Amino acid sequence: MLALLAAVAAAVGVVALTAFLFRKLGTEDRDPGGPSTGHAGAMLSALFLLVFAIAIIVPWTTADAARQNTFAEGQSAVETYWAAGDLPDEDQAWVRQSLRDYVAFVVRDEWPLMAEGKMSPEGGARLDALRSRVDQSKLDDDTKAAVLDKVEEMSAARSRRAADAGTVPPSGLLPLTILTGVVVIIFPFLAGARPRGLTLAPLMVMAGMLGVGVYLTWNISYAFAGALAVGPDALQAALQEFQRIAEGA
Repeated sequence: MLALLAAVAAAVGVVALTAFLFRKLGTEDRDPGGPSTGHAGAMLSALFLLVFAIAIIVPWTTADAARQNTFAEGQSAVETYWAAGDLPDEDQAWVRQSLRDYVAFVVRDEWPLMAEGKMSPEGGARLDALRSRVDQSKLDDDTKAAVLDKVEEMSAARSRRAADAGTVPPSGLLPLTILTGVVVIIFPFLAGARPRGLTLAPLMVMAGMLGVGVYLTWNISYAFAGALAVGPDALQAALQEFQRIAEGA
């Protein structure tokens, strides 16, 4: 924060010093449509567009990655369900039921928490219990290792989902988007323009659109909430696949 304030103060100081040194050269520029105003307006617009683009692109790419990760997690769950078929009957039934319960828990109970950027510790505990049961089963080392590898893939996919749920845009990006948007709106007045009547219409339309844009940047801040929210479709599909495998066994 101190470095930020120093940078702002330095930039303002450069403008003040330049104006002082060149005060006797050239002519005064008091025209709201003059070169000073035009230059400043263009730079402010560019700054807003840059900040706004970052505020849109970062959540968009995060949501896209989160969606792909959930499909990878669903596929890992299905492969684990298939791999459990090599376990002894008692262990196979327990592991497959535990998989169904775990995926149903994630869809029903954990997904709403992720909208707030949180994860339930119960989900990790369920996977630990599953891993422990497979490890203690009476299998040859190769079979046990194959099943454990699938469980590890599920655990890794869960970790990626936790990271996606906790990912938010860079700190200060939303306030900076709001600040630059407000400055762009009021800049003509700061420059000395006094629009009246129909000349206010374009400015009001721009202000409305900027308001929508700022709302959008807030609405998509979390990958599992808002307009770009990633749903549990992949894991719901895994539950259906579990049922199909069980009926075909």
